[in-house]
Amino acid sequence: MFALSFGRGRNDGGGSGRSVWSAVVWAVFFCLVAGSGEVLAAEADDGVHFRWAFGALIMGSGSDRKLEPVTGEVSLRSGDQFKMMVELKRPCYVYLIYYNSKDGVRMLFPYILDQFNTDYQVGKRYYIPQGDAWFELDQHVGRENFYLLASGQRLTNLEDLFLEYETDDSAKRSEVVKKILEEIRLLKKQYRELAAPAERPVPIGGVIRGLEIPQGGAFPDVATLADDIASAGYVARTYSIEHQ
Repeated sequence: MFALSFGRGRNDGGGSGRSVWSAVVWAVFFCLVAGSGEVLAAEADDGVHFRWAFGALIMGSGSDRKLEPVTGEVSLRSGDQFKMMVELKRPCYVYLIYYNSKDGVRMLFPYILDQFNTDYQVGKRYYIPQGDAWFELDQHVGRENFYLLASGQRLTNLEDLFLEYETDDSAKRSEVVKKILEEIRLLKKQYRELAAPAERPVPIGGVIRGLEIPQGGAFPDVATLADDIASAGYVARTYSIEHQ
């Protein structure tokens, strides 16, 4: 399990801004003036392209720390911290879901589902958690699972299940959790069958791997670990932290 930890890192565009992406007819771009600025709209198709970073800030001796990429399965200890980042390169829909057997499920990104209509734009960095905060592993050990899903179209079945989860009482939530995990399993199966060969993870030039953070140094920008992910269909990845 984990909790929020706040640091002094400098993260641009953590969660503000009023530009949005939404559906339009015949995939024509329109410019609309609304409130404080210009709102762009575009039709997302079946392809996805975004930058993604998942980094762990691992405690060493004393106050020394090292920023390491999380690429699949990793073992971390209580006190270690981690953070993610999403940056769209084209209109598509990215979801990050957390699950463990004790605490159930939580959608970490988008921050709220309505964000797709209010603050979701290409070229903006979205940090998870937002701003300068980092997740920090507490004293409760166990396995922490994170599911990264992306599609050219909104995953409405998954969204509806999360809305059901948020409104149901605690007695019914365990059944909804099973439905959510089954929906994720089906999406991963579709990904393996249809889209996996088309995915193109491309490391960004000059990425810093194993960045040493000096004692007393500020929190790093996890975006330095970002990879480009492009696919003609779905993207479905699982990241697991073995919390020791």
